[in-house]
Amino acid sequence: MRALHLLLPILLVLAACQTTQPAPIVIPQPGTVSPPPSSSGPVSWNELPGWNTADLGPALQAFRRTCDRFQLRAHDATIGRGAPWAGTAGDWAPACAALKASHDPARTRALMEAQFIPLEIIDREGKERFTGYFEPMYEARRTPEGVFTEPVMALPSDFVANGDSPLQRLPDGSTRPYPPRADITARGGVAIAYAHPADVFFLQVQGSGRLTFPDGTTMRAAYAAHNGQPFKSVANWLIDTGRITRGEGSMQGIRAWMDRSSAAEVREAMNINPRFVFFQALPEGDPNLGPNGAHNVPLTPFGSMAVDPEFHALGVPMFVETTAPGLGGKWSGLLVSQDTGGAIKGPVRGDIYFGTGVDAGNRAGTMNAKGRLWVLLPRAVVDRMFRDGLIS
Repeated sequence: MRALHLLLPILLVLAACQTTQPAPIVIPQPGTVSPPPSSSGPVSWNELPGWNTADLGPALQAFRRTCDRFQLRAHDATIGRGAPWAGTAGDWAPACAALKASHDPARTRALMEAQFIPLEIIDREGKERFTGYFEPMYEARRTPEGVFTEPVMALPSDFVANGDSPLQRLPDGSTRPYPPRADITARGGVAIAYAHPADVFFLQVQGSGRLTFPDGTTMRAAYAAHNGQPFKSVANWLIDTGRITRGEGSMQGIRAWMDRSSAAEVREAMNINPRFVFFQALPEGDPNLGPNGAHNVPLTPFGSMAVDPEFHALGVPMFVETTAPGLGGKWSGLLVSQDTGGAIKGPVRGDIYFGTGVDAGNRAGTMNAKGRLWVLLPRAVVDRMFRDGLIS
C-alpha cells in the first residue's frame, strides 16, 4: 500500500530452551529456496520482554483477517515469496482455526504459546529501525475552491503497469518510464478531489488517507500506484538548503514552512521528490479500521505493521520491542505484517500503523528508534526445519 537501501544479511536466531546454547540459523538472501543447514533451537516465550502483559487484542483482530486471506490459497502454497521458510497456507490453518474461536485474553495467550514458536530476527549490519505511520484525514473539495487547489489524482489512462517500473504509453503507441512529479503536476490529470497542496503532498507520503467534505461525507483516497521514480526526502533538502533547521524536519515543521512560503517555493520543494502517488476513491467503510494494506486487508491500529517483503511473509505475527514517546516510552507488543513501504527495507525494519487522524499522526511522528523483532511461526514449520536438518 505504502509508498533504496542495500538488502542486508539476516540471522534467524532460535535461542535455547534447551540446555546448550544454539548456533543461529542463517536466512539466505532473497531468491534462494530455503535456509542452509545450521544448528539451533526455539526461543522461550519468557525471553520476549513484556509478552505476559502485552495487549494481544489488536493483533489478534488483524491476524483473523489475515487467516481469511490464507484460506483463499492452495494448501501447499507458500505464504511469502521472499520468505519460503515461513511455511505454507496449510501450515497456518491449525493456528488460524484455534485463534478464530478464542475471545478470552488469557486463553488466547495460552493458545498462541501452544501454536507458535518465536524466532528472533537479527540484522548483522546493526541497522534495525522502527518507525510509525498513520492514515491522515484532510479537508477536501469536489472542485478547486479557495486553498483547495491541488488535485488528488486518479490513475491516468496512459499509465502502463510494469511492477515497480511503470511505463507511460505515448500517442504513437511507444512507451517510456513514467515521468517524475514535476512533469505530472505540470500536465495535470483527472482528480478524485482537491485539497491543500501540502495536504496532498503528505497524503502521497503516507500512501492513503481520508478526505472530508463540507456536506459531511467522507471518502478514502486509497493507494492506486506510484510512478516508479525513486523517493527523495524533501525534509533533507529543506535542511541542507537552510530553509528549516534539523529540529524542524518533522511533518509538522515542513507543513509550517509550506504555510509561510510562496506557492512557487512550495512547488519547488515538492518537486525535489520525483515519486508521485496516484489514488482511487473508495467508500469509508468501517471508520475504526484503516485502509487496505499490501496484504489486502484493512489495517488495524497498533495491530498492523509494514515490513520488507524481500525478507518477510505478509500475515505473520511478530513481537516487537522498541521505544517512542508516542508509545509511552519503552514498548513491546504483538503486531501482524500486513503492509509494505518504499522506505521499509531490511530484515529488522518495521513501520507500525497508529491509526487515523491528527493524534495518530502526532504519535506516529515521534517514532524512529532501534528495537528487536521476533517472528512467530507455527510449530509444524519449525518441526520441518528440525526434520530437514535446517536446525538441530
